[in-house]
Amino acid sequence: MPGRYEVRTESNIMVAMRDGVRMATDVYLPAKDGVALNSTFPVLLQRTPYSKTREDLALEALFFTSHGYVTVLQDCRARYLSEGEFTKYTDEGEDSFDTLAWLAGQPWHGGKVGTYGLSYAAHTQAAAACLNPPNLGCMWLESGGFSNAFQNACRNGGAFELRQLTWAYKEAVESREAHADPDVIGAAIESQEIFDWFKRLPWKKGHSPLQWTPDYEDYLLDIWARENFNDYWKQVGLCAEEYYDVFSDVPQVHMSAWYDPYSRTATDNYVALSRSKKGPVTLLMGPWTHGARSVSHSGDVDFGQSAVIEHLAADFNHLRLRFFDRWLKGEDNGWEEQAPVMLFVMGGGSGRKNSEQRLEHGGQWRSEKEWPLACAVNTPFYLQPGGRLGAQLPQVSPVADTYLFDPEHPVPTVGGNISSGQPVMAAGGFDQRESEEFFGSEEPYLPLASRPDVLVFQTEPLGDDLEITGPVSLQLWISSSAVDTDFTAKLVDVYPPSEDYPEGYALNLTDGILRVKFRSSWERTELMVPGEVYQVEVGLLPISNLFVKGHRIRLDISSSNFPRFDVNGNTGENPGTSSVRITALNGVYHDETRPSHILLPMIPTH
Repeated sequence: MPGRYEVRTESNIMVAMRDGVRMATDVYLPAKDGVALNSTFPVLLQRTPYSKTREDLALEALFFTSHGYVTVLQDCRARYLSEGEFTKYTDEGEDSFDTLAWLAGQPWHGGKVGTYGLSYAAHTQAAAACLNPPNLGCMWLESGGFSNAFQNACRNGGAFELRQLTWAYKEAVESREAHADPDVIGAAIESQEIFDWFKRLPWKKGHSPLQWTPDYEDYLLDIWARENFNDYWKQVGLCAEEYYDVFSDVPQVHMSAWYDPYSRTATDNYVALSRSKKGPVTLLMGPWTHGARSVSHSGDVDFGQSAVIEHLAADFNHLRLRFFDRWLKGEDNGWEEQAPVMLFVMGGGSGRKNSEQRLEHGGQWRSEKEWPLACAVNTPFYLQPGGRLGAQLPQVSPVADTYLFDPEHPVPTVGGNISSGQPVMAAGGFDQRESEEFFGSEEPYLPLASRPDVLVFQTEPLGDDLEITGPVSLQLWISSSAVDTDFTAKLVDVYPPSEDYPEGYALNLTDGILRVKFRSSWERTELMVPGEVYQVEVGLLPISNLFVKGHRIRLDISSSNFPRFDVNGNTGENPGTSSVRITALNGVYHDETRPSHILLPMIPTH
């Protein structure tokens, strides 16, 4: 339904921050007969590093303004037409707070501001909420708003997420320096072959594909070098957990997806804030990749048309409009009467190959009262001799499965929770086998499970359907010939052979990693004694999946997942600053006294 207002736009208003740096800001005003109305309205704000004039953002602003909002779009500091120097994430709290203060002084400001936006535009919202601005009215955070960037989406289990490299490279191409001198700087950046640069890590200052944009190079190399959890990582903009006590108590939606890198951020924020704030606080989890809410597939896997966000409302704009109308206009539309958790349970499809040549994995939406689900039963599945995975404790003599981890030949990333990774990484669900599509793959493109440095444990074919919904963790007893190494884990839904998939299909669901020197503390490293056995925990991202009767639950364990994560050189040094690499003989134990197991949240059948 079209809105009842015309729209008049005031472009490139330069809004001064507390340090005098000005942010380029566009204001969309409700109008009639081409003239902005002399009245007050609720305000919607989005702050973005991806250009406030981008077509999709402008169309959203036109939609909301036509429905009775003043909509404000602003370029973040040092991006596009805004002034200042670029430092990713850490300026957004104060800049957002100052922008909200400026909005409060405008004649059309109706008393409260709602914020919205995807990814970085969600980070800016959480950063603002950590400072609790007085005129913030509600928030819709989509795939962002770091609960803890050290634990999710910048670093993960002590390893560094290399999507930060591809983000910096792609955004450098759009930087102010590149646009100011496209024939020299722009051409120099675009001439770089990013695949070749990923074969030459770590990057060195002044000798990287970012050398022509020092702000971007400095940011990236600085954050890569910071491998311990310290005051840097506790800043506003990087760690909402540190500010939950003062975090704005306003209605808020935390939205993400099972193949999105911010699935843990959304669920962790929801858990903490729903317990401590009046809100109300809502969690919405789909089956998508980052921001791909209006398609039914993630990678090579399709979930059916019910998976798209439009299944929940006429479209995404109208879904958010209902939220904003309730909390900024006071409309009694029943928003708070719905269940606080809406999640998509993947699985249950035909398993056939559809017309787009994707696996029909299927799934359905479900409303819940809480997260994690109260009915979930955390059930250990134990690693057994012979690559078995089962509910019984192993009853064997002390034994370990060992493999040689060569950091010069890492396990290639095949899908997963990735954003901004293109063209080096592909996000979503895929059959876990190498192909020319995935960086680091080698002919003859065999299954990852066939690699000698990948340990595989799987159940017998399931006798009944089994749903796993919630956080997932892995307890391992390990040893290594090195003083430090990584252990990776991947949960896989194994389809049996079929006419469409004669070799079956091994679908990745979630993964995790642990850099072992952080096994006791994120603040301080502790090297291993070679050959000594240690108990460690690997956290995997949350998931919701129905394993269908006849499928197998599989756990893959290795020591690399590249280029999703940086590769440990096994020396104890930070691979972001040290290029020295040695091989490590790594072991995983699974006996009666060292019962390595994955803890899966099983949902009882109804």
